[in-house]
Amino acid sequence: MLKKPQKPRRSGCPVSISLELLGDRWSLLIVRDMMVRGCRTFREFQRSGEGIATNILADRLRKLEAGGIVATEPAAEDGRSAHYRLTEKGIALAPVLLELLLWGARHEETGAPCGFAEAMAGKREAVLAETYRRWEQRDPTPLLPPFQTPTQSPKRRKTR
Repeated sequence: MLKKPQKPRRSGCPVSISLELLGDRWSLLIVRDMMVRGCRTFREFQRSGEGIATNILADRLRKLEAGGIVATEPAAEDGRSAHYRLTEKGIALAPVLLELLLWGARHEETGAPCGFAEAMAGKREAVLAETYRRWEQRDPTPLLPPFQTPTQSPKRRKTR
């Protein structure tokens, strides 16, 4: 398969370069699903509850693979199917995702239980160590359960 030529960078800024690869919501959610929910197959990503369209999912998986964040390998049970796995570059995003999770739980209405962010913040190193252990041992056991969609508070409801 021919690789597309890499387009020129907008700037040399590390934030800009990172956002070129990860700057859409789907890419980081796919990484999250691999990292903390144990997703490995296309179907598992589709069923993660985010509602990603199949064409977007396929495109983002290709983009993440081209960026060296995800690798594919043949499924042991059926060589025609592919399993996706974070590369070393991909698992290095664990601290970034943890901080996004903590920031969101602290500053936005989410489905995370009360006290969740503070409990996680207090054990950052242990959470990251367990994330890396699961990756190294190819343990697909979910690290975190999916959070429920938060209910809108009466103040935020739109009236018609």
